[in-house]
Amino acid sequence: MLAIPPKRTERNLLAYLTEPEVDALLAACDQAAWTGRRDHAMLALTIQAGLRISELAGLVCQDITLAAGANVHTIGKGRKERRTPLTPPTKATLNAWLRERAGAPEDPLFPTITGKRLSRDAIERRLARHVAVAAQTCPSITTKRVTMHTLRHTAAMRLLLAGNDITVIALWLGHEQISTTNIYLHADMTHKQQAIDRTKPLAAKPGRYRPPDTLIAFLEAL
Repeated sequence: MLAIPPKRTERNLLAYLTEPEVDALLAACDQAAWTGRRDHAMLALTIQAGLRISELAGLVCQDITLAAGANVHTIGKGRKERRTPLTPPTKATLNAWLRERAGAPEDPLFPTITGKRLSRDAIERRLARHVAVAAQTCPSITTKRVTMHTLRHTAAMRLLLAGNDITVIALWLGHEQISTTNIYLHADMTHKQQAIDRTKPLAAKPGRYRPPDTLIAFLEAL
């Protein structure tokens, strides 16, 4: 049975958000409300760090380090730990949220109103609500099926388009195999166009090749 090759299936190109779509999604979070500020911090962290939804749901307050070398500590697949650096804008957003959250180190980082841990379904529902609001100012987002994993893809594509090596992206996302990360190489035509632009064009002139008389004479003498 192990010798039977797996069935070949078609794999669709992954979806990710463009920068205008990211801006529209984050702006859709109503920061006049507590839940809106929570969701804004949650989505901003996911987009920047490329977290899996299970990693995001499992975060506690002490998983965020805002001192020198700011990072988020996560436990991914296979109980493997990793630390992902935080950019200054994400650090500022989380700093403001942690002050407002005022939770104990072991408390959920992004809780419900009652203080309990957000479930995966609840996180996806909150995202869908904000996507619907973002569509009012950014219609292109409606052409994509946006899930929390789409935000993880978005983080990877941001790193790729910024010129980072695929091995760095694999470490960032917590991939064990580089082959898993290679899907991002096929996702954006801009990256492929840049590769074409770096190649040297052929120097051959267009048209049909006409051998010189000396070559014809040589071949006929063989």
